[in-house]
Amino acid sequence: MNNTSNTTTLPEGHPVQVYFQENEIIHALLEELTAVNSYEEFQKYTNIFNQLHTIEKRFARKENQLFPFLEKKGWVGPSQGMWSFHDNLREQFRMLRTNMEDRDFNIIKTNTPYLVNGINRLMDVEETVLFPNALELLTESDWIEMRKGEEEIGWMLSQPPAPFPSVAYVHPSEDFTIREMPFSLENTSHYDEGHMTVEQVNLLFRTLPLDLTYVDENDKVIFYNRGEERVFPRSAGIIGREVKFCHPPKSVGTVLKILEEFRKGTKSESSFWINYKERLIYIRYFAVRDADMNYKGVIEMSQDITDIKKVEGEKRLLDWE
Repeated sequence: MNNTSNTTTLPEGHPVQVYFQENEIIHALLEELTAVNSYEEFQKYTNIFNQLHTIEKRFARKENQLFPFLEKKGWVGPSQGMWSFHDNLREQFRMLRTNMEDRDFNIIKTNTPYLVNGINRLMDVEETVLFPNALELLTESDWIEMRKGEEEIGWMLSQPPAPFPSVAYVHPSEDFTIREMPFSLENTSHYDEGHMTVEQVNLLFRTLPLDLTYVDENDKVIFYNRGEERVFPRSAGIIGREVKFCHPPKSVGTVLKILEEFRKGTKSESSFWINYKERLIYIRYFAVRDADMNYKGVIEMSQDITDIKKVEGEKRLLDWE
């Protein structure tokens, strides 16, 4: 690939132009971090380190926005190689954070250059290979679409960058852009985000490690998911049944109270947890409302959280062996 592309004439707000704006911030922070030489400046080091750590937003934009667009053009190198580079830097950030918690400034001074040098090497590859080639591969419509997705992730900048393209904001309800999909839309339905077939939706509900039951605005059960390990057994006979007949008599009053408050709009969520067959079960009710806030029923969600309650620390390695 050619790595000579002009990045100096990009319009304001262009994703690559924003990356170069961040470069200036990163270089300044790296210089400041390297200049801290004594334990007496520990708080200063902490402040600079925390600002530098917002580079995670930059990593996330590349991994979730830039790399997928490059993959569609057949360039998968950044997704494979550069993402690993990001993870190495993330590990160095975590290690330094531990050193800071221990207030061991000697080891901090030893480890800081590895982080600084790593970030500098990364930015060099970005400037000489990644961004120039991306500018050659991607179209203006790609960059416009990419920028929309970046809004949710954010930037290292103190203020959001200039709009790109520099046109008036288009409300989602008025956005009729037809986008090329990397998968077949045959026999699919469009949801809030994305397209799925009936089979895919059914597989999704069947695979979720949750018991879900949907009761409509008329208090009738209209759906439940048939997972392999349901907490509470269900049968097809409950479909169309009034929800008050689907619970033990001792809990019916509580269920009806929840439905009443949800329908009035005074409440939107209720949670319980019980011991059931020596397992801890988390039960939640959520009011369902449409875009105009009209009551459309309630979702009941039950989950076995016995093992989740035992989780501590971190697990980052696969232990299938």
